[in-house]
Amino acid sequence: MVKKYFLLWLVLLVFVPKVTCQVGEFESFDGVHITYTDEGQGEPILLLHGFINSRKSWKKTALKQDLLDSGYRVIIPDMRGNGDSDKPQTDIAYKNNAEVKDLILLMNHLNMESYKAIGYSRGSIVLAKLLTEDARVAKAVLGGMGIDFTNTNWDRRIMFAKAFDGDVNEITKGAVDYAKSINADLRSLHLQQKYQPVTSVEDLNKIKIAVLVICGDEDSDNGSAEELRNALGNGKLNRVPGDHNGTYKTEDFSNSILKFLK
Repeated sequence: MVKKYFLLWLVLLVFVPKVTCQVGEFESFDGVHITYTDEGQGEPILLLHGFINSRKSWKKTALKQDLLDSGYRVIIPDMRGNGDSDKPQTDIAYKNNAEVKDLILLMNHLNMESYKAIGYSRGSIVLAKLLTEDARVAKAVLGGMGIDFTNTNWDRRIMFAKAFDGDVNEITKGAVDYAKSINADLRSLHLQQKYQPVTSVEDLNKIKIAVLVICGDEDSDNGSAEELRNALGNGKLNRVPGDHNGTYKTEDFSNSILKFLK
């Protein structure tokens, strides 16, 4: 009996595919080096992290593991200015949707013909612009986001841009203190907010792929999720339990997204 189970273990060891995580790097259009992880096999999914965060923010989420367990290939970059990617200090490095260009070139670098994409918080803002620039995205998820990012003069964006340039108030103090505690690059964070992508409602209307807007039921930080859903050409909306900082880590968030992706 012991021998039988030993042989079964050997068979599983040989034939069950292992999920390996490869850390890669490529040079973007302006010489900035972008670091990313590429894990698993199957249909590719691009995951985009939020503000004052990095690819590692997805590490312990239910979603990342569930995607891998479901047979997806999961690609997660550190967007410029974050994590192990370069943190340029000049305005020009963030102007003209530089982060979106990075993502298109990353997917070129990986020879992607088609992929799905999931963003959370600021990652959703960048992803929305990507949807207007890259026809290879087959389905998308905008997590933790409402309609407000479509406003060029969004007061919350301007407030946080000022905060990371030294003009801190009671609303932004916690974010600045947290960024300092993890040794984040404050200059880069300022520039990320200053030149954050803006996608107009008119451009959202033109997006024809299926897009899921998903937010925590206690999350209203970034405007109306319902209005964002309505602005999309083929938008869907789901509310799950949670606030802005915690929702993306939960099983409810993951289960809703996996159902949508199928």
